[in-house]
Amino acid sequence: MKRFVILVLICILCAVPGSALETLSGDALRIAAPSAILMEKSTGAVLYEKDAYAHLAPASVTKVMTMLLAAEALEDGSMKPDDIVTASANAAGMGGSQIWLEEGERMSVGEMLKCIAVVSANDCCVALAEHMAGSEEAFVGRMNRRAEELGLKDTHFTSCSGLSDSDDHYTCAHDLAVISRELILHEAIKQYTTVWMDTIRDGAFGLSNTNKLIYYYPGATGLKTGFTSKAMYCLAATAERDGVEYIAVVLHAQTSADRFESAKALLNHAFGSYTLIPAVPPDVLPPIPVLLGSADVVQPVVPNGAAVLLEKDRSGKLRYEISLPPALEAPVMEGQEIGLMSVYSGDELLRTFPLYSRYGVSRQTVWQRFISLLSALA
Repeated sequence: MKRFVILVLICILCAVPGSALETLSGDALRIAAPSAILMEKSTGAVLYEKDAYAHLAPASVTKVMTMLLAAEALEDGSMKPDDIVTASANAAGMGGSQIWLEEGERMSVGEMLKCIAVVSANDCCVALAEHMAGSEEAFVGRMNRRAEELGLKDTHFTSCSGLSDSDDHYTCAHDLAVISRELILHEAIKQYTTVWMDTIRDGAFGLSNTNKLIYYYPGATGLKTGFTSKAMYCLAATAERDGVEYIAVVLHAQTSADRFESAKALLNHAFGSYTLIPAVPPDVLPPIPVLLGSADVVQPVVPNGAAVLLEKDRSGKLRYEISLPPALEAPVMEGQEIGLMSVYSGDELLRTFPLYSRYGVSRQTVWQRFISLLSALA
């Protein structure tokens, strides 16, 4: 009987998909993919990583950087969603995932972005890159410069789509999480990345999202799938619930099911184990005297959205340490950094935030100083 029970247990264990993320002792986690990371959006806190700096081919997850540059151009007004992009012969000739653009075909920036986000259209990716920078090569230069600006040391692109066999086209799970985080800070991009099914060309061509999490994972907000025989199955997945958004990046998974199940389990771990707590000190911050200012004091304020990420089982009372100068000399600029706020859980420092001036205080004029002196002598 004992031997039979053991055999049954072995069969049950063998039936559990190896792609799923397992909880080991405590919070230890394990996934099948060789490289992965889990990050929270607002704080950038890394909750899990596995060989997250390994240089790997990202396939079409490359497009998170392409979409980031597009999102930034839309936000700064240098490009508009209804601007028209004309497909070149080069763009129309791209292989892999595509919507079969024809040379000379015209489509709006918004429609192109939708095709890139939903069906990973390489032809739209190149057409948009050429529209923004004049050529794909020039656009790739922008991609690499933006990676440098973000402080990424393990990323180098040679194409805007990821359709590249070059060993010089590589990144890592950590860097992709950082790029993905920058991208979802632009909320407008989610009107494209959350589309499950849609059409283009006046309904003649159907689109169905390659990211299956959009269909079945509650709160999924994106972001991008990828596959080549070199890169294997890749995914940058994002999801938001109750105002908290997480990013799970999985690279070089052996099967498509592996990448989705691993990302889903990473996200489940985040939502189930962590909570985002607003960093709001219990007492009003004291005003700081301003020497030779047009106002006597300036009020320090906490940055908008200041928060700390904590495990749910230790999300009790936080402790705050405020560091402010005894006085400031005018002028003080609005939004000037004037102090620090450190947030602790017990004796553990969780995060330090700058404190800013709520308003500006100009320096007194000679006449104002003279009047102040007379008032002091009266």
